[in-house]
Amino acid sequence: MIPVLSRRALGRATLARQFLLARTDATVPEVVTRLVGLQAQTPHTWYTGLWSRVAGFTPDLAADALVNRRLVRIALMRSTIHLVTAADALELRPAVQPALDRDLFRNYTHGRDMRGLDVDAVVAAGRALLAEAPRTNKELGALLRQRWPDRSAAALAYAIRCLAPLVQVPPRGVWGRSGSIAHTTVETWLGASVADKPSVDGLVRRYLAAFGPATVKDVQTWSGLTRLREVVEELPLLRLRDEDGQELFDLPDAPRPDEDVPAPVRFLYDFDNVLLSHADRRRIVTDDVRARDYDPHGPVPQFFLVDGVTAGDWAVHRTREAATLELRPFHRLTAPDEVEREGARLLSFLAPDVPRHEVRTTPPAVSRP
Repeated sequence: MIPVLSRRALGRATLARQFLLARTDATVPEVVTRLVGLQAQTPHTWYTGLWSRVAGFTPDLAADALVNRRLVRIALMRSTIHLVTAADALELRPAVQPALDRDLFRNYTHGRDMRGLDVDAVVAAGRALLAEAPRTNKELGALLRQRWPDRSAAALAYAIRCLAPLVQVPPRGVWGRSGSIAHTTVETWLGASVADKPSVDGLVRRYLAAFGPATVKDVQTWSGLTRLREVVEELPLLRLRDEDGQELFDLPDAPRPDEDVPAPVRFLYDFDNVLLSHADRRRIVTDDVRARDYDPHGPVPQFFLVDGVTAGDWAVHRTREAATLELRPFHRLTAPDEVEREGARLLSFLAPDVPRHEVRTTPPAVSRP
């Protein structure tokens, strides 16, 4: 008989693999490797994701690794910017290239500019320009348009972004600093080329180690790749089912803790992969998130977890004199003191230079039926 995992048990399994049941003493590069990267299109919010997972984390542990090129920010899964190790940038980029191809050639804004274009020549020219010096998309597009004046500069720059492995260079992404979004090639930045033979099998295994147990659709949602069922089914994986009867796959020796294992309060950042990497997100994301009806054009909400699931959102408001963490629970909190204590620790991490700190909990939100 195929074992059945409850939604709560699925959540505990994923939280354990994400270092969200207990912080880890592993190094930042080790954690980033285990998580197969962190989604990191924002310059700094992902530091909170590491703070929630790594014991004793301080921003310099990631910032120094970015400056020293042990970590990089590069377009990978789902064609979004991820923070990964230098080794994973070279290994993962060719594996997810089909997702970036689809993003470019089917892109509503830029896809039509690719029709009839010698993209190989564009990529070669773009690589040469970025090898000379890191450039912003605006700078790169303007230079390329001198040679291809019948195409939009933005589309030409986007073609390089999708078809050549580029890294965003510091100081962009370095804690406490700012800078333009400038890119160069991985070859220039890391002194090495991407892997010749990408391993989709390896990608699936690493996904399951970080996010499993999971369905084929879950793997596809996370990676941005399609037609993975045959790949998944040919691997020597454990087969399970969820409480809705969906077939799940997992690594045989991966942790699957009991559903009643305590899950501490954890604060997640706006693009935390634990919220985004499953087709069915109900193992962690409650119906309250959808019912809250967040503005799709507004800021992306940041959530906190209580007992392993989304219990509310949070935001920090700061001036020179004071920093306030605003907690907006969906319902009456079952562990308000624990949430506020963890929130106070988060505030100390995010605003250590501000003299006054306050954690404020608003009345529970009223959700639409």
